[in-house]
Amino acid sequence: MPTATGSSTEKSSSSNRILVIGASGYFGKHLLRACISMGHPTFAYVRPVKHNSEDPSKLNFLNEFRSLGVTFFQGELDDTEKLVSVVGEVDVVISALAVPQHLDQLKIITAIKQATNNIKRFVPSEFGNEADRVSGLPPFQAILENKKKIRRVIEAAGIPYTYVSSNSFAAYFVDYLLHPRHLNTTDTPNDVTIYGNGEAKAVLNYEEDVAVYTVKAATDERAANRVLICWPQGNIVSQLDLVSSWEKKTGQILNRIHIPEQQLIQLSLMLPFPENVPPAILHNIFIKGDQMSFRLTEDDLEASKLYPDYKYTSVNDLLDICLVNPPKPKLASF
Repeated sequence: MPTATGSSTEKSSSSNRILVIGASGYFGKHLLRACISMGHPTFAYVRPVKHNSEDPSKLNFLNEFRSLGVTFFQGELDDTEKLVSVVGEVDVVISALAVPQHLDQLKIITAIKQATNNIKRFVPSEFGNEADRVSGLPPFQAILENKKKIRRVIEAAGIPYTYVSSNSFAAYFVDYLLHPRHLNTTDTPNDVTIYGNGEAKAVLNYEEDVAVYTVKAATDERAANRVLICWPQGNIVSQLDLVSSWEKKTGQILNRIHIPEQQLIQLSLMLPFPENVPPAILHNIFIKGDQMSFRLTEDDLEASKLYPDYKYTSVNDLLDICLVNPPKPKLASF
């Protein structure tokens, strides 16, 4: 399992008080665990949860992380006074809001501006492709435009930031790609969907690793006002690479069903929102290959090189984990 210990060259402090907004979501929980494992005083801002809630998982979430030392504040993002008060008690704010709430981060930015100028770093919900250097079909482009809007407002406000380009969440996409159940309703257990020719390179990073890299960068002076790109060499794979590796590990021969590019384009045009978003994202990542379509500049930071002492989970390692503990179907924001 990965370890959160870092290099002695990191310019960070465990005394940073970190607030995670969107902490109860798919990725937010990983961020909380990363903050805790690195010894940061950890806070979470979540929607109000009633003790007689019909969803016991929400209460279980609160109880679990309270027992680990997380301090919870319950409120809505529209409650500006309360949000300003909470922001005023921390040093770093990390947003893990899902795609439909990306523009709600304008409310977080307003709260940071109104607080007592104490925020050392804001990490917006960037977790995905590098918004400023990729483009996509209209449903995905709209998401990218929202991310870019948030970036420009942060910069105009003079708020110290770190943008994290995590590319694809590995646990989610390994399950998605090896156990298709979205575009074909007649799949058999040995069927595997290949988008396009399957040769485009993507970057699949384990969620726990992305969370650790994010928290490290959020408290690292070297990452101030920089973009952190997660491109570990062991996680750059094509669909064909992934399928071949799984076949070798399991001894299975999988039946490759190719989905042509035009089918994804048509689905992105014909399906209603939000069903039109996944085909547009699949097209961008696995046919267009946008995650590896640009070169790093001197202003970029690559996560595995910035933190070489951190042992990340490679795609090969994750497949070994899946052999022992098969992934359960889950939902995540793209």
